[in-house]
Amino acid sequence: MKYWKIITVLSFFIINFSFGQNSLIIENVRLIDGNGGNPIENTSILIKNNKISKIGKTISDKTAKRINLKGKTIIPALISAHSHVGTLKGKTTVPENYTEENILAQLRKYQDYGVLNVMSMGTDRPLLFESGLREKSAKGELDGARIHSAGYGFGVTDGAPPLDFAMDKVFRPSSVNQIPAQMDSLKNINAELVKIWVDDFNGKFKKKISPEIYKAIITEAHKRNLRVAAHVYYLSDLKQLVEDGIDVIGHSVRSEVIDDATLAKMKAQNIIYIPTLSLDEYAYVYAKKPEWVDNDFFKKSLEPGVYEMITSEKYQNEIKNSPNYNLNIKAFETAKQNLKKVYDSGILVAMGTDSGAMPLRAQGFSEHLELQLMTESGLTPIQAITVATKNSAKALKIDKDFGTIEVGRTADFIILNSNPIENIKNTRDIFSIYKAGKEVSKGPLTK
Repeated sequence: MKYWKIITVLSFFIINFSFGQNSLIIENVRLIDGNGGNPIENTSILIKNNKISKIGKTISDKTAKRINLKGKTIIPALISAHSHVGTLKGKTTVPENYTEENILAQLRKYQDYGVLNVMSMGTDRPLLFESGLREKSAKGELDGARIHSAGYGFGVTDGAPPLDFAMDKVFRPSSVNQIPAQMDSLKNINAELVKIWVDDFNGKFKKKISPEIYKAIITEAHKRNLRVAAHVYYLSDLKQLVEDGIDVIGHSVRSEVIDDATLAKMKAQNIIYIPTLSLDEYAYVYAKKPEWVDNDFFKKSLEPGVYEMITSEKYQNEIKNSPNYNLNIKAFETAKQNLKKVYDSGILVAMGTDSGAMPLRAQGFSEHLELQLMTESGLTPIQAITVATKNSAKALKIDKDFGTIEVGRTADFIILNSNPIENIKNTRDIFSIYKAGKEVSKGPLTK
């Protein structure tokens, strides 16, 4: 009988110890929950079994570990609805770079910057699906950001997207008859979006994907309950895509300011807009010395050799003397104008950056720069944070679990030393990053 009592007591302590290990109370923190409201001062958050369990001024739980974070701010982890993973390494973007080791290293980098869900937009390769990496990542079995995938995108033969950026797996149909089978292959790998490139890259390519082809892509995708995201540049292409039923605009319109009639149609059709402003700034900004270029938070995000390349006089002169230099500056300003118009029109804006597509677009840092550029476009810090968290979760259809700090959601968040409402650049002042209720990083500067 005594042995049974001892076993019962030991079981009690083991159960309660295990339970306590999965319980955490964060006290006296400033909470920005991602829903767009004012920060909640000096509140507490109870985390149990990877989820937000309670939020309030006073929380009692004898089994929970307590952390006093007086003076610090907590925001939801960032979510990128448009990035690229695996093909970048060093100063190259080539198929050979796409290895399990490289994918995992980049997902850990995103994690160090507080980006915990990433949509890889149409440049993935069979390894991701054959290895089970994406499924393991989604279940939280791998360290780093969770990777989402649009599989293999759609472009045009001898056109966009450029083959020299590891785009050899992209479908390039010459006939609408090819599209059903190609779409079936995307459905078979459970692609979460379908990506199409509708652009000539400032005249670099002689032809763009035709409206006949991309209308068929949209139609076939919708038959299979897949949404379509379009890379666009020109307003004329946006208008046609809206008419043909596009779901997501994956970049800013940069040719001219979007007219009100088109905005009204976009809103009526619940089209999502991902501005990728940092991409457009990167197109010209290295011709001068950006105020952040020597900041360690930026430098830590770069692949080996890239910092030396972008700060060299030779490279800077090449940018300045590029025939598209002034055009790129104008495109960036137009993109900022369009973001404000789109946002004010009530269209859902989500955050994406195109980070990882090429060496200039640094993974992790770009997402924080995007927040800054959104505020420079006229959004408030609270609005920018909501775009990068709640709205991006909606865009990826993961908002039941991610994107906000509220009861029932997965406990993904960033603890900041400084208040981002006072200065959006304070999102870079990272104290700690939690993924599913567990601390996974102290930020990139501790590496």
